[in-house]
Amino acid sequence: MLERLEQGLDAVTRPVVFIAMAALIGVISLQIVSRVAFTAVGWTEEVARFLLIWITFLAATLAYRGGRHIAVTFVIDTLPGRSGSAARTLAHLVALAFLLALVVIGYRYMQMQSFQKSASLRLSMTWVYAVIPLTAALMSWTTLVALLHELVHGRPWRQHGEDGS
Repeated sequence: MLERLEQGLDAVTRPVVFIAMAALIGVISLQIVSRVAFTAVGWTEEVARFLLIWITFLAATLAYRGGRHIAVTFVIDTLPGRSGSAARTLAHLVALAFLLALVVIGYRYMQMQSFQKSASLRLSMTWVYAVIPLTAALMSWTTLVALLHELVHGRPWRQHGEDGS
């Protein structure tokens, strides 16, 4: 069931990243055309920056979920049986602690910046910084699923570089 929910999160995140990329291309194209053909549209640079931030963080969750983040696994891969499983479990616990701390710190930072408005759109910066605790929570979930799989089955949920599809 946990793995199905994980796949569901993936099924939602992928189209959101795709749509955001398409929007980014559209906004940057508008920015280029407006600068060449007539007076530059001022808000396009800001929207492009915010979209790029969200795309980067959301795509990082996809990479993390698929085991595509950089990792040094040669030590763990050489450990036999229970030693390897224990090392992977420890790595999951460390990652989970870091990501949960990032959820808390990101949420606090988001609250601290809530009074600030963006220059062109006058958008609350809360919406820009919300990506930090959101994606840290998504990665925490992924780590929790991988940790539980390791504890129950004694083997990695996904090998490095597999995306499960």
